[in-house]
Amino acid sequence: MLNTYTSYLQISSNMPRSIERVSDQPLVARETEYYLENIGNVKSIDDFMADSRIYNYALKAHGLEEMNYAKAFIRKVLSEGIETDSSFANQLADKRYSGLVETFNFFRNGEATTAFTKAQQGTVDKYLRQTLEEDAGDDNEGVRLALYFQRKAAEITEPYQILADTALATVVRTVLSLPEEFALTDIDKQAELFSQSLDFDDFQDPEKLERFLQRFTSMWEIANPTVDTSNVLLSGTNAFGISGDLLLSINNLKLGG
Repeated sequence: MLNTYTSYLQISSNMPRSIERVSDQPLVARETEYYLENIGNVKSIDDFMADSRIYNYALKAHGLEEMNYAKAFIRKVLSEGIETDSSFANQLADKRYSGLVETFNFFRNGEATTAFTKAQQGTVDKYLRQTLEEDAGDDNEGVRLALYFQRKAAEITEPYQILADTALATVVRTVLSLPEEFALTDIDKQAELFSQSLDFDDFQDPEKLERFLQRFTSMWEIANPTVDTSNVLLSGTNAFGISGDLLLSINNLKLGG
């Protein structure tokens, strides 16, 4: 069984091929085909809410699959647009909702909303990436976190963006070797430590970002060792030891280097 970093690298090193494998899954292919064939017929929020397959596909694409039951809430999110700071979506700390509205902005664009690329192929691209990350997480949560951080990294410019996102914060705390209890301390003190420890410009640099994620996946592997139970049963060896290649990769890592 591959360790966390190797699994992450196997997916991220050829992302187009990884996405293609996801798109070829029968269920994914069927739902994507239905979405592309029917999204153009959606002309209003009522149409959007009425077609459960379109609705569920769009929410999953924006990382909101767990909210598909909350139709009254999602309707309110969509109904007020994002044109003013006082709109419902803009009042929510979770920026996934404003992202959903940006794609399906019936408030601004009316019947033309679903004619834009972001509502068609753009949503499909998001859905496939979400599915890829979820599938990776079924095998190794650390890989899912690394892929998610990779996707969001370019948007990170200050510490409160990290603190507002549980997954991003988990990655950073792991890299900085901070205990989970650190998340319970004063949020301004957390932000101060993140500002002192991280160079946010590094997240815009692909090479520095990859070094950061290599460190994360290596640290994650130490705390959550990948266990191949078949080898344990056959060999009787200690499955929780740290492999030589992992130790070497950790030794070569320098945060922010």
